[in-house]
Amino acid sequence: MLHFDSDYMEGAHPEVMRRLMETNLEQTPGYGTDRYTLESRQLICRSCGVPDAKVYFLVGGTQTNATVIDGLLARHEGVLCAETAHINVHEAGAIEASGHKVLTLPQHEGKVDAGEVEHYLTDFYRDETYEHMVAPGMLYISHPTEFGTLYTLSELENLSNVCRKHHIPLYMDGARLGYGLAAEGTDVTLTDIGRLCDVFYIGGTKVGALFGEAVVVTRPLLLPHFFSLVKQHGALLAKGRLLGIQFGTLFTDHLYLRIARHAVNMALKLKKAFIEKGYDVYIDSPTNQQFFRMPNEQIDRLMKYATFECWGPRGESFSIVRFVTNWATREKDVEELISYLS
Repeated sequence: MLHFDSDYMEGAHPEVMRRLMETNLEQTPGYGTDRYTLESRQLICRSCGVPDAKVYFLVGGTQTNATVIDGLLARHEGVLCAETAHINVHEAGAIEASGHKVLTLPQHEGKVDAGEVEHYLTDFYRDETYEHMVAPGMLYISHPTEFGTLYTLSELENLSNVCRKHHIPLYMDGARLGYGLAAEGTDVTLTDIGRLCDVFYIGGTKVGALFGEAVVVTRPLLLPHFFSLVKQHGALLAKGRLLGIQFGTLFTDHLYLRIARHAVNMALKLKKAFIEKGYDVYIDSPTNQQFFRMPNEQIDRLMKYATFECWGPRGESFSIVRFVTNWATREKDVEELISYLS
């Protein structure tokens, strides 16, 4: 059976595993105070072009989003995001559980529009009763989005300008950031993200690590007691060096980008084959997630050979499906999947 369900089905990149094994019996202080974690923080800050940023390591994406958003917002504030955003759809109310409302905006292939963000913020304070409502205290975006789409540099700059004009932080969910940075034709770099976002995270769980996300705070005064908040959320790993070693490895010799580029290449090979077989692309994603509209009978036949996701409710005769590649996807598996297409 072939597997294209998600990008976290395998363990970790062999180089990450090798470094964890090499250091396994070393004794180091806990909670990220070890030398490996210090070195990985320095590597990440240099790679992002933000030497004065603070870097924190958490274990998973939902945990990271809930902790960061809780830290950035005052008690009366909510978070703006696309209606399809992960925090709105697939995090089981984690943000609301911390006492903050998710405020949704229209989505455009998973993205939010800077003009609509501006309109929302401006109209909110034009309402004389605004003090009775949940104030928009920050903007959440993801790159890539839930549909595998990417913001252009111009779009990201416009969003950053709107947020700074209205004095709210811009936070980027980077669960699949490596696959966005490695996509063909993208004009957004890690240093652009470091320049334009107030807080973002670099996803490791889906891009070569056993687990872990690296939160980069480019404006540290926004999260002055974040270490304590991480602890409060149960997100502080005692064996912190396990995170530091993994990210130190991923950010040595451009490993993070190299393995992400492999995933993108495999996804585009799959996309090309689906198109050649006459299937409709549902969302034109340049990253490792690919979405197609397929007849249900073809979906049922293909599921005898491979696992993948139906994206949303099953239709009467056609449904949307998602195929995901990752750093470990083997080209021969992609070719075998293609051979089953009809």
